[in-house]
Amino acid sequence: MIPTCCNYPAGLVAVVSLLFIASCSVPQVVTRAAEVPIPDTFPAATADTTEIAAGRRWDDFFTDPYLLGLIDTALVNNKEVNILLQRIAVARNEIQARKGEYLPTVNAGLGTEVEKVGRYTRNGALEESLEINEDRAFPEFLTNIQFGLYASWELDVWKQLRNARKVAVLEYLATVEGRNFLITNLVAEIADSYFELLALDSELDNIERNIAIQEDALRVVNLMQQAGRSNTLAVRRFEAEVQKNRSETYRVRQDIAAVENRINFLTGRLPGPVARTSDDFLALQPVSVATGIPSQLLRNRPDIRQAELEMAAADLDVDVARANFLPSFGIRAGLGYQAFNLRYLLKTPESLLLSLAGDAMAPLVNRNAIEAEYQNAGARQVQAAYEYEQTVLDAYREVATEISNIDKLADAYRLKEEQVAMLDEAIEVSNKLFQSTRAEYLEVLLTQRDALEARTDLIETRKEQLAATVNLYQALGGGWK
Repeated sequence: MIPTCCNYPAGLVAVVSLLFIASCSVPQVVTRAAEVPIPDTFPAATADTTEIAAGRRWDDFFTDPYLLGLIDTALVNNKEVNILLQRIAVARNEIQARKGEYLPTVNAGLGTEVEKVGRYTRNGALEESLEINEDRAFPEFLTNIQFGLYASWELDVWKQLRNARKVAVLEYLATVEGRNFLITNLVAEIADSYFELLALDSELDNIERNIAIQEDALRVVNLMQQAGRSNTLAVRRFEAEVQKNRSETYRVRQDIAAVENRINFLTGRLPGPVARTSDDFLALQPVSVATGIPSQLLRNRPDIRQAELEMAAADLDVDVARANFLPSFGIRAGLGYQAFNLRYLLKTPESLLLSLAGDAMAPLVNRNAIEAEYQNAGARQVQAAYEYEQTVLDAYREVATEISNIDKLADAYRLKEEQVAMLDEAIEVSNKLFQSTRAEYLEVLLTQRDALEARTDLIETRKEQLAATVNLYQALGGGWK
């Protein structure tokens, strides 16, 4: 008969063979590298690599002290920013959790139990034949007391745990970039809302000045009617126009209240008046924005950097999922004391407890869950690559659109400005002609209405110019530093 001890090498060879087979049967997964060809320059823009607008801090790009104060308040009180800060804290703690997984674990333990076994069992029969020195008879209720140190360590042979930690680091950095992107959007939204508020103030002032002009015209029409040079129809038409514009002021005031409430919400405050500049809105000049070159978007836009980090994390996730097919190795050890009575607990070496074990395990059959997670990791990697490409293309589109928008709005503003000047002059001429009965009252009314609409359009165009400048600054990746 072959000795039992000789069977161990054969069994060991069989186990190692199974582990080797398991490690060699890793399925393939499809991954993808991101490819985004972008041109060297933006259309209709000069390549300025020395002073790109995105490199300017928001408190340098904007100069209005009231706007700067609103942005400062929002960065401290905005609820969405504060929520994201807590997500960043969670991601930072996840790094520590992942780091601890590939380091040895040592625990201190203390335990006690009482057990009584049946007499007609193997343990019961064994206890029946034993004697304890002091009491001679074996105790009916056997107490087990133990304490010591217990260690375990999973050997990170395939770098699965270390890669998982790198994934946590990349996800943390991506969360930080997500915060920067949120701040960029927040700064831009507050600036857009602030300029919209100034535009509404200017529109309200324009309506009130037009009402004053129409009231003067109404006074003249009343005098002309008294002198028999006009009729009641003209008086009523002028009165109706005055009332129409007075009712329009309430709409504008409601729009002002709505924008003020939006700004207060963004800054984390309750509804109330918003302090703002009282300068002439049309005198505000859009800031010149240096666009730089498209490749600078890759390092200036937080959303692109976030997508890049998420893509890198997805790449490592594939390696982490692949390691689940490979054997895992672990070491377990224990050192302490164990006895059934406190009086024997610290006797050495009789009560000394010592254990050391190692194990290796690999999945052999029914690996569906592991394979599914591996395929999912590959699909997420491909998805992250497409999302990165989409983010870059969207960033380029936004910059190109705003560059074109700024140029077209500048031309439109110049023409509208000339139109307003002509209509202001036409109002004076029509009033003089009407007073000398050389023009109909309808001509005066239509001229005043056209002038009001033209100046309103001019204010709207200036607001769009300022908004386009802010949007271009945001699209270039500015506003978060």
